[in-house]
Amino acid sequence: MNYTLEDIMTQAYPVMPVLAVERVEDAIPLAQALKAGGLNVLEVTLRTANAMAVIEAMKTVAGVIVGAGTVTRVEQLHELVRIGADFAISPGATPALLAEGKRVELPFLPAIATVSEMMQGLELGYEHFKFFPAEAAGGTAALKSFAGPFPKVRFCPTGGISVKNFKDYLALDNVTCVGGSWLVPSDALAEQDWDRIEALARQACFLV
Repeated sequence: MNYTLEDIMTQAYPVMPVLAVERVEDAIPLAQALKAGGLNVLEVTLRTANAMAVIEAMKTVAGVIVGAGTVTRVEQLHELVRIGADFAISPGATPALLAEGKRVELPFLPAIATVSEMMQGLELGYEHFKFFPAEAAGGTAALKSFAGPFPKVRFCPTGGISVKNFKDYLALDNVTCVGGSWLVPSDALAEQDWDRIEALARQACFLV
């Protein structure tokens, strides 16, 4: 199925788990645990050697939408298309990535931290952005200030977001979902504690 960025961000509400997965054998039970907890849009960061294989494995779980984060090179976009990923997210936005993101058959969510970066994306037709690093770049106050001159732009803030503050972001009209790594603590993943991960996902859904 082909998704738009709006589809993906809407279905990711309230939280898109940001995942760094080392072992391919963890991919399927992790996706199943998050889905069981109510979260079915998963961002696998390209920070590990097996990230592409993890995405391919997660794609076999029915009902989940799986994409890649930490996309920094044009070649990665093409590899994600080849393996059938559902979307791609960058931690920034270079001219090459912005241009290729409009050419490939893959929804691409570029990241911005400033108004100038956002305007560069808007010039190329982007209206959905990751706001990163959210807390360091001004948090909810910055997003509120963006809303006046850019009322149509929608964001997925990521970076410094936790169970303690994610609802503050979701309360903003220009925030469709947030990204968070707190849903899969490194010790829970290392211990393959799928029940704990499912509970954290369920808690996030319950709190909104």
